[in-house]
Amino acid sequence: MGPTAPRRRAAPAARESLPGLLTVCLLLPTCASKAGPAFKPNILLIMADDLGIGDLGCYGNDTLRTPNIDRLAEEGVRLTQHLAAAPVCTPSRAAFLTGRHALRSGMDATHGYRVLRWNGGSGGLPQNETTFARILQRQGYATGLIGKWHQGVNCESRTDHCHHPLNHGFDYFYGMPFTLVSECHPGWPPQVAVALGGRLWLSTQMMALGVLTVAAGKTLGLISVPWKFVWGAASLVLLFFGSWFASLGFVRRWNCILMRNHDVVEQPMALESTARLLSGEALSFIQRHKPGPFLLFVSLLHVHVPLMTTKEFQGKSQHGLYGDNVEEMDGLVGGKGMGGWEGGIRVPGIFRWPGVLPAGRVIQEPTSLMDIFPTVVQLGGGQVPQDRVIDGRSLVPLLQGEAEHSAHEFLFHYCGEHLHAARWHDKDSGRLWKVHYVTPRLHPEGAGACYGHGLCPCSGPGVTHHDPPLLFDLSGDPSEAQPLAPGSEPLYGAVLARVEQAVREHRRTLSPVPPQLSPGRIAWKPWLQPCCGHFPFCSCSQDPALREA
Repeated sequence: MGPTAPRRRAAPAARESLPGLLTVCLLLPTCASKAGPAFKPNILLIMADDLGIGDLGCYGNDTLRTPNIDRLAEEGVRLTQHLAAAPVCTPSRAAFLTGRHALRSGMDATHGYRVLRWNGGSGGLPQNETTFARILQRQGYATGLIGKWHQGVNCESRTDHCHHPLNHGFDYFYGMPFTLVSECHPGWPPQVAVALGGRLWLSTQMMALGVLTVAAGKTLGLISVPWKFVWGAASLVLLFFGSWFASLGFVRRWNCILMRNHDVVEQPMALESTARLLSGEALSFIQRHKPGPFLLFVSLLHVHVPLMTTKEFQGKSQHGLYGDNVEEMDGLVGGKGMGGWEGGIRVPGIFRWPGVLPAGRVIQEPTSLMDIFPTVVQLGGGQVPQDRVIDGRSLVPLLQGEAEHSAHEFLFHYCGEHLHAARWHDKDSGRLWKVHYVTPRLHPEGAGACYGHGLCPCSGPGVTHHDPPLLFDLSGDPSEAQPLAPGSEPLYGAVLARVEQAVREHRRTLSPVPPQLSPGRIAWKPWLQPCCGHFPFCSCSQDPALREA
């Protein structure tokens, strides 16, 4: 198939449904002396979900009001080629926390499931992975996470908390161990039930058929297995069916919860006041640890569906509920899964450190969310692990002006386990090349989503494989509107060959690991479900006075 353009472009200036992780890194002074190499700044990381690069004033949007973020950009350094490590929540956050492609930790799709689906599943960020929080904790930092986690909770029991933030380097956690889903808002249509219902029902039917086949074979004398085994298998099928059926009716109660450290403090959560609670917790953490050093990761629930917005911001923007939610997100600062397209992976990135980083500087070099890991580790005085591949590169030389170019010559863009695209920053010529091997099939112009899917698929009939690959020169075509061909680009063959060589070298660094998003680990398990009160009717609420504070 020739290098033909898809029917719709993911232009970076337009809003797409992203994992869109706005990353704001604020480095704050401590009460300690700034003299000497031992100085450790306080570090505040702010991340927003599903935010497109074209949604902020400082990135060219003149219809949404984001004055607080715009001011941070004016006072700091703004990245224009900042790239998410994956197009959906769970793998992108795993890569952000560890500085490694999510595949390296088993946190990306291998069986079609691309994110964690339940608080009561057993998958999650493995204990042998090292987060930037764990390294800074060892350097004497107080470490906190306020907001969304979505990296798992338990492994074998309801209280082992093997995947919990406190087991990955955070001293304090307040927020959602899961993520926002439509069920969190009583007025929205179901999301998890629709996504999983068909697959789980089919799995239940297949298991039941298997048990019936074994029972028939035993009755007819065709197989010799103990009846104890048959009845045990039948009991498991009934347990699985009962759990599945119950889970679909309890999605909000079991997934939409708030935790403080290991304790569930609100189940289900009252979404209309959650933003205020998270903001108050973040301010409280900063006040408690202001002498420093501290690392605080504020992981906002905005602007993820169901786009719950407080009355103060409702109806105030020019872009409906989404615009209201973006403007509320800015207030808190003081088509999802687009694979490798720029509109699905380019995200805002802002660093502010008064007196150290030049105000108003714009960096147009390729950078990655995985770069936050080595950057934060270096700023905190730690060392990146030497016993594993780290895909991120420290941004400190680039931010401070000591380096002219990004440390990344090649960046690789995965959708699940499938490599969809790769980019090459040719530092000699300054040109930025992008090669697409696989692209999702898009709706006709203006539909705004992938063909036949709410979430763009990584493989199967919903994607197109390109042979030869699509090639774009992002230096002059950032919206990927004009695919190149041998007749229009003299370097066409040479560029494809160089990128293919880099892909082969990259793939040699990958090693098999246990998949954390396998059907067995992603399934809801009653004995792992976080709960306050009596299971399965888990219920608790916080002090009303706390909510009104």
